[in-house]
Amino acid sequence: MSTSALTPVFVRLKLSLLRNGLRQSSGRRAAYISSAVVTLLFAALQLIGLIALRGNDHAASVVVLLTGVLALGWAVMPLFFPSGDETLDPTRLVMLPLRPRPLVSALLAASLVGIGPLFTLCLAVGSVFAIAHGATAVVVSVIAVPLTLLVCVALARAVAAANIRLLTSRKGRDLAVLSGLVIAVGIQIVNFGAQRLGDAGGLSALDPVTAVVRWLPPASAIGAVDSASEGSYGAAVAQLALSVLALALLLGSWERSLTKLMTTPDGSTLAAASEPTRKESASGFHRLLPEGRTGTVMQRSLRYVWRDPKTKAAWVTALAIGLIVPLFNALQGTGSIYFACFAAGMLGIQMYNQFGQDTSAFWMVALTISSTKDAYTELRARALALLVITLPYTALVTVLTASLLGNWKALLEVLGLSFALLGAMLATGAVASARFPYSIPQDSAYKNVAAGQVGLAWISIFGGMISAAVLCAPVITITILLHAASGQSATWVLLPVGAAYGLLIGWAGVRMAAPRTANRLPEILAAVSKG
Repeated sequence: MSTSALTPVFVRLKLSLLRNGLRQSSGRRAAYISSAVVTLLFAALQLIGLIALRGNDHAASVVVLLTGVLALGWAVMPLFFPSGDETLDPTRLVMLPLRPRPLVSALLAASLVGIGPLFTLCLAVGSVFAIAHGATAVVVSVIAVPLTLLVCVALARAVAAANIRLLTSRKGRDLAVLSGLVIAVGIQIVNFGAQRLGDAGGLSALDPVTAVVRWLPPASAIGAVDSASEGSYGAAVAQLALSVLALALLLGSWERSLTKLMTTPDGSTLAAASEPTRKESASGFHRLLPEGRTGTVMQRSLRYVWRDPKTKAAWVTALAIGLIVPLFNALQGTGSIYFACFAAGMLGIQMYNQFGQDTSAFWMVALTISSTKDAYTELRARALALLVITLPYTALVTVLTASLLGNWKALLEVLGLSFALLGAMLATGAVASARFPYSIPQDSAYKNVAAGQVGLAWISIFGGMISAAVLCAPVITITILLHAASGQSATWVLLPVGAAYGLLIGWAGVRMAAPRTANRLPEILAAVSKG
């Protein structure tokens, strides 16, 4: 089938997929409409802002870098949202008699249908309006706008096709679950960058970076408009040529990926089938764990952290945010060493809803609990597994924050507060796990609470956090009294006091949760099996 005959078919297919997807449920329809409205409003604001930028001395720096960031977003988006577009998976077309080259053209045309391309088009139009001066620049703009859009779309498709085996595997689902973390970290970086720009004298600080980015496609297409406005016609032609070359290379890479995908079997499954089953050795880290039920439960909990997508996402998010908040505030000069306690709080939350991560498989755990002692051993082992990660990480974040702020005198004091807070979080987390368990859906990358259990999750997490803060009152009171009495030299005692208090309160919380866990096994199993 020729390209001219295939393209309308794929465009209609894309429209049908969008329409049928919206018909599946009112929730999906509402989510799509709301996201479309927000995206279009943001695009309109971007367009207005870029138009207002016209005539500014640094307008070219802004639009060129903005185009570069947009292209980066197009490149990484398929890795974190592989299920956002059903047409991203070309392996669904393997059984059809289609040649790769016409298929590339048809899929490229279908990719231009959607909110993302419309947003990119608005940004490209606003960018060229901000920097185009003169008839030649207008002519270059007519070429630069569609070229920018095509390079962005082709980049996303080439990346998706090259990684489709990964995106449809368990590791791909891990990437999708971690997308929220990428967004959160990105927001922090943008915020930090904006503040640094203000300190460095404004937009002029962007000029050195722009000098490099303006030669990187597709930002080079927008840079060509600026070059034409300044009369550098040779540079404008060269920058357009770079974007055209990049588009050709991306289409060629996409075509080769399609050919490989549609003519070769899945190598990952072949490798898995051909390799003999390997028994895990008992060497390495697992040999350091205690024997008996405690070591077994700790090993299982740590494997959840490494293998289960939802558990891994929760841990990576807690580790990243717990590090970003104190360090970024310290780098901005507005932080305090006490912000390091935030890491202990973020990591302590992982103790909440311990049985929810087991889902319906909790019945196997329930079968091994026949007494309060068994329940205590189970909860204690889970808390110890959590401490294997949280204790050294909390200490690391505290040391890094102290080094950035140069406040080494308060290091031992804050370590003691962090350990006390961590012990209190373990205590309240153990009680909340027994009293307010809830299910974590495994069939959705973005839902972490089953329908009808949102209230339980809020009570468990926020009620536990407030209770943990109250439980830390004695250590906080000692800290205040030492500072009020000008006992700066004696604040080092907060490290052993905080560590001992955290150990004591954590042990008491686990002991208190054990009998409730042993008596509520059927209720816990029913609660965690709803997802």
